[in-house]
Amino acid sequence: MNPAPAADLLITNAYLVLESQPASAAERAGGITDVESAQDAGREIDGGWLAIAAGQVHSAGRMGQPMPEAARTLDAGGRLVTPGLVNTHHHMYQNLTRAYAPAVNGTLFQWLTTLYPKWARLDQESVYLSTYVAAAELLTGGCTTSSDHMYVHPVPELIDAQFQAVSDIGFRFMANRGSMTRSVEDGGLPPKEVVQDEDTILADSERLIKTYHDSSPGAMTRVALAPCSMFSVSESIMRSTAELAEHHDVRLHTHLAEDTDEDDYALEVYGCRPVEYFEDCGWATPRSWVAHYVYGSAAENARLAAAGVGATQCPSSNMIICGNAADAKTLRSLGMSVGIGCDGSASADSADLWLETRTALLLGRFRHGPDSFTAREALNMATQGSAANLGWADEIGHLNPGACADLVIWSSAPLSQTGVLTDPVEGWLRSGPARAHTVFVNGVERLSQGQLQLPGLEDAVLGHREAAAAMQN
Repeated sequence: MNPAPAADLLITNAYLVLESQPASAAERAGGITDVESAQDAGREIDGGWLAIAAGQVHSAGRMGQPMPEAARTLDAGGRLVTPGLVNTHHHMYQNLTRAYAPAVNGTLFQWLTTLYPKWARLDQESVYLSTYVAAAELLTGGCTTSSDHMYVHPVPELIDAQFQAVSDIGFRFMANRGSMTRSVEDGGLPPKEVVQDEDTILADSERLIKTYHDSSPGAMTRVALAPCSMFSVSESIMRSTAELAEHHDVRLHTHLAEDTDEDDYALEVYGCRPVEYFEDCGWATPRSWVAHYVYGSAAENARLAAAGVGATQCPSSNMIICGNAADAKTLRSLGMSVGIGCDGSASADSADLWLETRTALLLGRFRHGPDSFTAREALNMATQGSAANLGWADEIGHLNPGACADLVIWSSAPLSQTGVLTDPVEGWLRSGPARAHTVFVNGVERLSQGQLQLPGLEDAVLGHREAAAAMQN
């Protein structure tokens, strides 16, 4: 009797990126390129194979080395294979108001006050549909794990609808239980219809953690706690949420230093800068990662990095609304984990992590010079940096044996890779656009040859169109 295959799937004939790191300064000084460094260290394999078993990376090697027997073999056709990209900041429900004309040219605060009344119409069905569409869109751009910051709660159990949607798709997901307590009547920005009282917020946070948070290896769902921002929540909910996260050992997330208007608001209301308020509320811990973080001072950057706080750069969204973005290179040089987020689909108006990763590359070079930031550094942000933001760095963001089998076989637009002969990673990010050819999440094929393997997609798109029309009136 023949023994059972050791692997479920064997991917062959690939340019494998097991983990993304640029060459060291010493290597560069010696004339060693990023691609040479990566191949010499075994981080990248030209002409490689990768085996998957039970939802994990089983093994990897180069063609010619012994390969395990597998139930199925997939020829990658020489394409680039990377870890799945990880999205660390999103507001999925906002794809119901993409490019909403009355809001497209406003500042952050103007944009919010225009759209809050629309978002007050959210219900479980529209949240399910918007989450389904967002996760499907993310898959096509090579994203296999996403967090989502749901902070608008006009009705209960909206996050339950999100978990149902990602479960139906088979997408790895961290729900950020957002909250707002300060309406316009209390000196905040949102209308009364979308805020909640503190007891309701804390009780629902506990319920969601107990129901959906899975701390075990290979988990598909986790929960973080995420008061929206200093101008929409009370100081007491900031402090209570930090205590609750410590009690249940979950992550903390919020917006911070996103816009210059935030500085003015913090000084007027709290008598200090936003980062000082964040620290005073007990949030400067390794449990926290913050969205945007555009306007921190040099001293504040150093303090948050030393405290272990991570940050998410949202390149497109910040340039559309704020006119600037987090200085990822400087923050990384301080030892801070910096990930990438596409942010809300009503600000960035897309959910394409390849696009955001490329834009992170361009921003780094634009700000610091042509030799300052490489494609591998940008890919590192979108994989290992993002995984660290979510507290998931041991399992996702790389393809070393034992990692979750979340990976992407990439395909580029016709002709765009013509002439790319010396560095497939730089070519992939510089010479796009690139789209996912095949995507595996937890070892299961969710996108095949550019086609989503989602039976409910057509119905979800039709339902989403109706929900969006109703919300936009």
